[in-house]
Amino acid sequence: MAPNDTLAGGDPASYQQAEANEGTHAHRLNSLRAAVLGANDGIVSTAGIVIGVAGATSDPFVILAAGVAGLTAGALSMAVGEYVSVSAQRDTEMALLAKERRELEEMPEEELAELAGLYEAKGLTPALAMEVAVQLHEHDALAAHAETELGIDPEALTNPWIAAVSSAVAFTVGSILPLVAIEFAPAELKIPVTAIGVLAALALTGFLSAQVGGTPKLRAIVRNVLGGFLAMGITYWIGRLVGHNLG
Repeated sequence: MAPNDTLAGGDPASYQQAEANEGTHAHRLNSLRAAVLGANDGIVSTAGIVIGVAGATSDPFVILAAGVAGLTAGALSMAVGEYVSVSAQRDTEMALLAKERRELEEMPEEELAELAGLYEAKGLTPALAMEVAVQLHEHDALAAHAETELGIDPEALTNPWIAAVSSAVAFTVGSILPLVAIEFAPAELKIPVTAIGVLAALALTGFLSAQVGGTPKLRAIVRNVLGGFLAMGITYWIGRLVGHNLG
């Protein structure tokens, strides 16, 4: 394999430096999850609403009203849901850090031995594990225990407001496409145009999520498209059934 075909592209030092500058992947993955979830939910749920209503009535105002109501309710629901769930996660992280801080104050020797034991379990020799634990305790004992024992970075706790706003924005952006498609498409083509546009948007979000996450693109695209197609198909036929039986 030629040097330029490797991950480092022939420059391992620069590659490692860039990787170090990126820091932990946890927040990037959380942001990616929230963005993909919000956008996909906006695309699929709003498309499902407008296509389901279109299956029951051809009145463009009724379809638009249903779509806008779904967009508003969905965006607010996503924001509240993310805020509540991430707040609960942050509260748990802070409680664990407070407990760890108290343990370090009340039983420092036992905590030092515990940290050394954790490093020994990872494969270090007892002597080296104790040496590493001692040096980390002298530098920042809380951070060492938080990261090794709890898997928490005390300097990078989750932010519920960022999660809430990001999810609401992603949902709104995803909802706009099916609304625009079904409102401006010719009457006889509203449903197929909306379906095609939505499936294309789902393919795009699948591609972008795989691109950012470094995962196989085809799998993400197929997963998104099939899920959206199934959701739209079910809601459309439910709308037709309800519209024909109750209309």
